Amino acid sequence: MADAKTTSRKPPAEDASTLVAARREKLRRWREEYDLQPYGHRVDDLVPLAEARAAFDEAAADQWDAHVEAETADADDPRPHVRVAGRCIQHRAMGKLVFVVLRDESGDLQISVSKQDVDATSFKVASKLDYGDIVVAEGPVGRTKRGEICIWADGFELHCKSLVPPPEKFHGLTDVETRYRQRYVDMYMNPEVMDVFRLRSRILSVTRRFMDGRGFVEVETPMMQSLAGGAAARPFSTHHNALDIDLFMRIAPELYLKRLLVGGMRRVYEINRNFRNEGIDRQHNPEFTMMEVYEAFGDLEGMMELQEGLFRTLAQEVTGDGSTVIPWGDLEIDYGAAFDRVRYGDLFTRGTGIDMMDQEAVRAAASHLEDAGKMDHWLLVDALFEEKGESALDPSRPTFVTHFPAALSPLTRPDPENPDLALRGELYLAGMELSNGYTELNDPDVQLARFTEQLAGADDEASTFRSLDEDFVNALRVGMPPAGGLGVGIDRVVMLMTGCTSIRDVILFPLLRPEGGDGDGEA
Repeated sequence: MADAKTTSRKPPAEDASTLVAARREKLRRWREEYDLQPYGHRVDDLVPLAEARAAFDEAAADQWDAHVEAETADADDPRPHVRVAGRCIQHRAMGKLVFVVLRDESGDLQISVSKQDVDATSFKVASKLDYGDIVVAEGPVGRTKRGEICIWADGFELHCKSLVPPPEKFHGLTDVETRYRQRYVDMYMNPEVMDVFRLRSRILSVTRRFMDGRGFVEVETPMMQSLAGGAAARPFSTHHNALDIDLFMRIAPELYLKRLLVGGMRRVYEINRNFRNEGIDRQHNPEFTMMEVYEAFGDLEGMMELQEGLFRTLAQEVTGDGSTVIPWGDLEIDYGAAFDRVRYGDLFTRGTGIDMMDQEAVRAAASHLEDAGKMDHWLLVDALFEEKGESALDPSRPTFVTHFPAALSPLTRPDPENPDLALRGELYLAGMELSNGYTELNDPDVQLARFTEQLAGADDEASTFRSLDEDFVNALRVGMPPAGGLGVGIDRVVMLMTGCTSIRDVILFPLLRPEGGDGDGEA
C-alpha cells in the first residue's frame, strides 16, 4: 500500500454538525414511528460477503429467471440462501426497489431490497439508509437485470445507526492525519488498509510457525523493568504504587531472554512490544514490535542463516505463488537469492573514503558534526557510518553488514582475529536497518568490564537512565552457554512485505500529538 497523501476535503464544521443533527432526527423518528431498536442483537449464521458472492450459482439463477419470466406459481427457489452483515457504503432508492452496497472485511456486495419481498418497516428503513449504517440482510444470491451478483433480500434489519457521516463519501478517506487518528474509519473507507493489517497478522503467524518449526519456544518477559537494559535508548518511566518503586517500560527483552539460556532453555524467542522515548519518523514509532531470538550453542552465522530462511518463507507466503520477489516503491526485492555480506569497515571506507582505524582522518571527516569535539573516536566512526556508510549500500539487495566495532557492541563477543571488532551483523534493505544479530558475549568478567566502561564513558542523554544490571552479570557467572542472538524489527518487515513506506501504515494506532497540536511529530 502506498503512502497516503494529504488531500483533505473535510466539510466545514457547521455542515458536519447539520448532517449529524439530521441523522439524530432520523433515528428519533424511526424509534417513535417504527418502535425500532437501532443497536441490534445477536445474529447467528452470518457469512462473509465474499463467501456470499462466491455462493452464486449461475445455473440456479438461470432456472429462477426462467421461472419468473414464465410466471409459474409456487416454484421452489433453487438459488442459495445466505445471511450477511455489513456497513452501507452506497445507497440508491428507486421507488419500490432499493440497492445497497455493503462492505465487510472480506469485500463488497450489493443487496437488492424490493418492497414486495420485505415488511413495510424494513423497506422504509432500507429506503432511508445512511452511509455508514450497519445492517443485516438475508435472502437468495442472484443477479440483477444487468447481471450483477446480489442478494435479493427477504429480510433486512438495521443493527447500528451511524450518527457521524463518513468523510469523502465517494473518494475514500485520504486526509493522512484523520486516517491515523480515526483508524476505525480508515479501515472501512479504504479496503486496502484492511488488507495490510490482515497481511500483518498472517506475517506474524507465519513467523511463529517458522520459529516453532525450528525448535524455538515462544516466551514472555517483563514489559516493566527496574533497570533500563538491553539497548542504548531513552526509556519511558512509570511508578508502581503498591511497591512504591520506579520502573521503566522495556527498551529490549535481551537480558531476560539470556537469563533463560542460563536456566537451561536452548532456543527461545519473543515477539512483543518495546518502548523507546525517542524520535518519530517514517521508520520509527515510540512503541514498536520486535522479535528477539536466542539459541544456545549458536552464533552470528546461524542467526544470519535463520533470517534468510525466514524472509524467504515470508515472501513466498505474501506472493502466494512461490515467488520471492516483492516490489517496494521503485525497488524489486528478491528474497530468494543469497543475501549480500559486507564488513562494516569496508562499507565505511566505501562511503567516506577513509579507514575507520585512522583516528586523525576520522576526526577531520567528522568535524562538521555537532559536539564532535566531545565524542570519542568510535562514536565519530558510528556517526559517519550512519551518514555516509549506510547510503553506500544497494537498497534493493538484502545485505548483512558484519564486524562492527567492538566499542559499539558491548553485549557482543569480540572477533578472536581482531578484538577491536565484534561478531555482530545488521541486516539492511531499502535504506532501513531490519535486524541485529550477534555471537553473544558470555564471559562475565568481560561483560562487567564492558558495562562499567559504557557507563563511565557515555555522555548521551539516554545514559542518564542506565545502571549496572548486577543480577544479569551474576547470571553469567552462573554460566550461560555460548549463543547466537537476534533482534528483528517486525514493523519494518511488514512495511517491506506490504509495500508500505511509512511505519504508521502498518501500526493500527500509531502515536500522534493530541488533536489540535502543532503537527504530529513525523519528520
